[in-house]
Amino acid sequence: MEIEYLELDDELFEEVSKEEKKKNEKLQPSLTYWQDVWQRLKKDRMAIAGLIIIIVITLFAIFGPVISPYEYDEQNFDISNQSPTLAHPFGTDQFGRDIFVRVMYGARISLSIGFVASIINLTIGVIYGGIAGLLGGKVDNIMMRIVDILYSIPTMIYVILLMVVIGPGLKSIFITLGISYWVGMARIVRSEVLRIKQEEFVLAAKVLGTSPRRILLRHILPNAMGPIIVTLTLSIPSAIFTEAFLSFVGLGVSAPMASWGVLVNDSISSLSTYPYQLFFPAAAICITILGFNFLGDGLRDALDPKLRK
Repeated sequence: MEIEYLELDDELFEEVSKEEKKKNEKLQPSLTYWQDVWQRLKKDRMAIAGLIIIIVITLFAIFGPVISPYEYDEQNFDISNQSPTLAHPFGTDQFGRDIFVRVMYGARISLSIGFVASIINLTIGVIYGGIAGLLGGKVDNIMMRIVDILYSIPTMIYVILLMVVIGPGLKSIFITLGISYWVGMARIVRSEVLRIKQEEFVLAAKVLGTSPRRILLRHILPNAMGPIIVTLTLSIPSAIFTEAFLSFVGLGVSAPMASWGVLVNDSISSLSTYPYQLFFPAAAICITILGFNFLGDGLRDALDPKLRK
């Protein structure tokens, strides 16, 4: 059976000009990874709301006590336990101290503890987990068993022991968080390093004779920044809540310093008669933690490479 081929007449076709080709092209600007992350993060209203909350509270913590006409430890028994007014928007406590300025000053302590804990978390966790995941073998087993031992000891035991040796205060809280908070980060970084070091670009770097330190810093960790940033963001509210709990049970900062946990603890005795003294510091804790959680959830979605178009 013979196949017949049809001859097409060239006059039936017309060459498309360059101008017409450009009209049909849908040009899209080239975006880097972090630009694409920001574009997707902006579309998440809850994440942007969380970011705005964090910025506003941070600005209040930095500039609020400076511009306030009252000092956080200024006592005036003539206006003790005063309900919220224009002069004192959050009212006053049993010593006549302005609760509004004390909440803003408490934000300094609580946020500083959260940010310091996150820096410790990032530094120790990334270095420890990166080394364990990169070297592997017996080194990895020994290092992760140490992590398991530290993870199994409750944070409260660290606190009690440090209070006996050092005494209560910010120093004890920083040391406590430094001992315990990097463990979760180390586990996440180790798992990411174990996954990424099997990629072809890492194997190519090894073949070229690149040192393990350079492979870790230049090739592996930059590609693991997504989970690291998300974990870092979510560790800040956890540290703030831990500080509030420790201050609430009397193991935090000492008077007259006022963290949010101290303010909540001071207002418990007058809860039935002056509930506003508990409401405002408790609301500050809740709003701040929600802000960081909203931002962390948004970053987790924005940094997910599977969602990148």
